[in-house]
Amino acid sequence: MREAYLNIDMKRFDVVIIGAGLAGLQCAKLLSQKGAKILLVDRKTDLAKGIHTTGIFVRKTLEDFDFPEGTLGKPIKNVTLYSPKLKEIRLESEKEEFRVGKMGLIYDEFLQDAVAEGVRFARGTSYKNAEMKDGETIVNLEKKGEAYSVIAKVLIGADGANSRVAKDLKLDENKEWIVGYEEVFHSKTSDKEPRLHCFLDAKLAPGYLAWIADDGEEIHVGVGGYAADFNPREALKCFRQKTENVFDFNELELAETRGGRIPVGGVLRKIANENGILIGDAAGAVSPLTAGGLDPAMRLSKYAAEIVWERLQSENPKILLNYSGELFRARFVSRLWMRKIIKTFTNQRLLELGFAFLRGRIGQKFAKHVFFGRGSFPDIESRQSTVISYQKSEI
Repeated sequence: MREAYLNIDMKRFDVVIIGAGLAGLQCAKLLSQKGAKILLVDRKTDLAKGIHTTGIFVRKTLEDFDFPEGTLGKPIKNVTLYSPKLKEIRLESEKEEFRVGKMGLIYDEFLQDAVAEGVRFARGTSYKNAEMKDGETIVNLEKKGEAYSVIAKVLIGADGANSRVAKDLKLDENKEWIVGYEEVFHSKTSDKEPRLHCFLDAKLAPGYLAWIADDGEEIHVGVGGYAADFNPREALKCFRQKTENVFDFNELELAETRGGRIPVGGVLRKIANENGILIGDAAGAVSPLTAGGLDPAMRLSKYAAEIVWERLQSENPKILLNYSGELFRARFVSRLWMRKIIKTFTNQRLLELGFAFLRGRIGQKFAKHVFFGRGSFPDIESRQSTVISYQKSEI
């Protein structure tokens, strides 16, 4: 009986996208603009709640992509880097390097655009699993305890670092990640200079860093590190205590908390087969060095939309195999090595020595390159030529 139901009554879509974060929304919008029949699925009923990202967009993204008016905070040109003993290095750029996205608004705007283009959105719906049968992918879903299924020509996993779609498609899975946790406050004074504060501390943020992003509208206070070595919530509490002489938290109004896994192993090798592909965190599309994932989410999703559309036009599922992580991994070799080096900085003395290097002329040049260089995800110029342009001076 179930077989008959699947064959006769099940709704068919060109593409089913699991996960309505930045990557999933971007891909859904681009594919729907081309005319594809899309089902976008997310377990949340409100995309503005339960956000997992700080939302810091780098200059490269801001230069290459458009965002709806009112969805970005004030530009940030200045960064202060702190050692474990709170020694400072102040870095200043002539350009507007960062803006903190109001992610709830961005998600809502992107969703409205996608729906206006014809995307069907299944909110409050859980992905259960996927079955491959007779050249088609049966996607099993559940909403309010009721199970149902749809058929997709292409299944796209945009479901985060621990992707269930990756498991079902038998694609590569993330093996290395850090955990981030932060508190977001509404700022009561908007006359301060927007600044990103980054703190090196092997105890509070092992293998990564702690941060305060203050753009005069919102203040993000967070810590990140390897999960085996720290308790994020306790580390954040200690971080606030340590920096109370640097930053006054007493009169700030807490708006929300955020947290989640951030893959730092680089783009996975096998991110596609004839049934589907992975994008965003599910594909490991995050800078191993900085853990920045928003720019890769935008770029890889754009490229994925081109590949998927080509597959839909030709009815040749093998076209999806051109979407390979091997195209991108070479770009991250040096950053993967830097990630391994940073992982070895397990005590404060080593970090202080490293910080002393950064205070020198060569070290400051290196620090500016990391924070202000236009490096993130490779620039993919066209699907036809599969050209990836590299910034020659980037790490």
